Amino acid sequence: MEGAIETLRKDCSGLRTGRASPALLEPVQVEAYGTSTPLTQVGTIAVPEARMITVQVWDRSLVNAVVAAIRDSGLGLNPSGDGQIVRVPIPQLTGERRVELAKAANRYAEGARIAVRGVRRDGMEQIKAAEKKSLISKDEASDWSEEVQKLTDSFVKRVDEVAAEKDREIRQV
Repeated sequence: MEGAIETLRKDCSGLRTGRASPALLEPVQVEAYGTSTPLTQVGTIAVPEARMITVQVWDRSLVNAVVAAIRDSGLGLNPSGDGQIVRVPIPQLTGERRVELAKAANRYAEGARIAVRGVRRDGMEQIKAAEKKSLISKDEASDWSEEVQKLTDSFVKRVDEVAAEKDREIRQV
């Protein structure tokens, strides 16, 4: 269940909210040395100001590849190379883009809820199997089932909190 929360946080960090965040560029893959390489392995990502991300590329010959990878990533960003530094200005979000991002955040949250409920289902099956094999009594099975349900409810609440926080972040002007 904790893994579902972490995955949700990671997915949500990649959603552009109008503010610069290094996590925005982490999924970008660069064609470097004949293979597809994560951007974090060819340069250092930094946020010098609220609406700008910079990438300090370690190998000068890869600057154009980094610019192309960011431009082609589908993030709607327009980077520019400047020596060994790639500057990525973060444009203002439009109203309809904010709505799209909020819907994407809700889809990620629903996926996390489904993952949490899947873990609950597996736990309940294990409890039933243990009861069927007479490893635990009916009362113990009932107690464990209640405990699993309480745990599930608390994790679903955490998923909702993460989703609501991201929604507020997206919708703020």
